Amino acid sequence: MKVIIKFIVIAVISAVAIFPQGFNVKATGGQTFSFEDKYGRNQATFFSTTPLEDITGITNNIKGSVTFNVNDFSTLNGKISISVASIKTGIDLRDEHLRSANWLDAESYPEAVFEIKKVSDIQVLEQNKLKAQVTGDFSTHGVIKEVVADATVTYLDESEDTKKRAAGDLLGVQVKFNIILSDFDVDNMVLGQKVSDDIEISVNIVGSNAQ
Repeated sequence: MKVIIKFIVIAVISAVAIFPQGFNVKATGGQTFSFEDKYGRNQATFFSTTPLEDITGITNNIKGSVTFNVNDFSTLNGKISISVASIKTGIDLRDEHLRSANWLDAESYPEAVFEIKKVSDIQVLEQNKLKAQVTGDFSTHGVIKEVVADATVTYLDESEDTKKRAAGDLLGVQVKFNIILSDFDVDNMVLGQKVSDDIEISVNIVGSNAQ
């Protein structure tokens, strides 16, 4: 029995060594990355498709931060938010409708927020790149719902090339998930016709730990 237990312990340790859950980079320990970018290079998109038309909303007004242990990405926590009023769809009148009380009511609920709760299914793609599922609370229009996002994350050690973007180590994050507008008490006569109830959200952001 002792031999069996010893074998199991060795197998578990070996599995952890073979399948790391973090980044193999210069930094160690806890790191915090801020995603506020005064140049507006970070981006979130909101995509709706119906038989009548496809609509893409875009915003560069993104802020927030995340913290995690470099060697254990499951420790990830933090939140990201965007300004609802900053979303642009290419048509000014449509943007006004989007911000109105009949839709997202940007005056009463100025931000949409994703707050991280847990990380699962971590897969290391390269020494500085991994993908995972990130579960979090998404809030907009005064309603909070749990969503699961697919995330790809790349850690870049500071270099002469990265300094052209920002000082410090950089963290590139690509995230995609879906929400159902009616789950967030958005009730409009054109919902499901000109605008899909199912909205695909994609986020492509880069943060720095020097900010």
